[in-house]
Amino acid sequence: MRPQDAVTHGSHNQASPRLEIRNLRRRFGDRIVVDDVSLQILPGNVTCLLGPSGCGKSTTLRMIAGVDMQDSGEIYVDGNLICDTVFRIPPERRQIGLMFQDFALFPHLSVANNVAFGLQGRTEEKRVRVEELLSKVGLDWAIDEYPHVLSGGEQQRVALARALAPRPRIMLMDEPFSGLDNRLRDDIRDETLSILKEEDTAVLLVTHEPEEAMRMADEIALMRDGKIVQQGAPYNIYNAPVDSEAVAFFSDVNVIRGISKGALTSTPFGQFLTPGYADGALVDIVIRPQHLKLDFDRAGKGPEPTEVAGVAARGVVTRARFMGTESLVEFRMDHDGSCLKATVPNVFLPQAGTALWLTIRRDRCFVYPASTS
Repeated sequence: MRPQDAVTHGSHNQASPRLEIRNLRRRFGDRIVVDDVSLQILPGNVTCLLGPSGCGKSTTLRMIAGVDMQDSGEIYVDGNLICDTVFRIPPERRQIGLMFQDFALFPHLSVANNVAFGLQGRTEEKRVRVEELLSKVGLDWAIDEYPHVLSGGEQQRVALARALAPRPRIMLMDEPFSGLDNRLRDDIRDETLSILKEEDTAVLLVTHEPEEAMRMADEIALMRDGKIVQQGAPYNIYNAPVDSEAVAFFSDVNVIRGISKGALTSTPFGQFLTPGYADGALVDIVIRPQHLKLDFDRAGKGPEPTEVAGVAARGVVTRARFMGTESLVEFRMDHDGSCLKATVPNVFLPQAGTALWLTIRRDRCFVYPASTS
């Protein structure tokens, strides 16, 4: 294994990975869907494979589960090879649990029999395990009910109990909460996460929702066009994104384009340091709307430039909307006619045509080579 493939996190630094995939590749026709993907997941940790639809997340999951075969690469569980291009342990012997968006409960079986479906052993032993898991998910009252009498959230909890029943070492989850309404989703996610950690299960969760990944993950692996482009703790992924696409995947962005000259780039907000860029290079200075600040003290003259805020620039409001906990205000800038967005806490709805002064948090800006898209 290459050193750059190693992942450690928190108190598990000395632990061995429960799941390790090395250099997985999968091609469909002329298209490479998964391209040299490597990951490690420790016991009790949750890794989110995050990315847009079609980037190869679910295909990666299918190869780990054993329902699809990689063209190259290896998969290990607790250090033991379970699959390469020659050797392959069948899916049912991998001790890997699966949860999908479709709960896939058997309608003709009771809740108890759904949960017990994959269990081996004596009836009495299976019943004890079923009762234990249904108690954990708060559904012991429904043990003899049938799925059709349960709500969507209750069915999802039965699906979780069924997936956990055989005590899998690894849980693979493919957008399992996307079918639930928003209010219920948060509760079910938190319950699920708590139970999985109690069971010390290594979890690989596929999602295209950054908020879900930030909420659930110990590690996020950001995937694009079949490759993992960045991997790390949620805080690091959010605050040190690898490129402008990574910034934009987590939030709206403002992009200020300029030309580097003498390692400086001029913008409406003053000059930015752009070391490492050749004279004449186009650069994008990327900033999230929450870090664009309204300068109400400007009043025609305003404060002196500061290291953090730079100088103020004037823009004219084109649109303002209340978003529930904050307001989104859009501006057309006097300097060059560019459009920028700012978020303001609470209700702030200035009329279109109102001129306001703006500053930006320089310590929250990211500088990248100008995007060609």
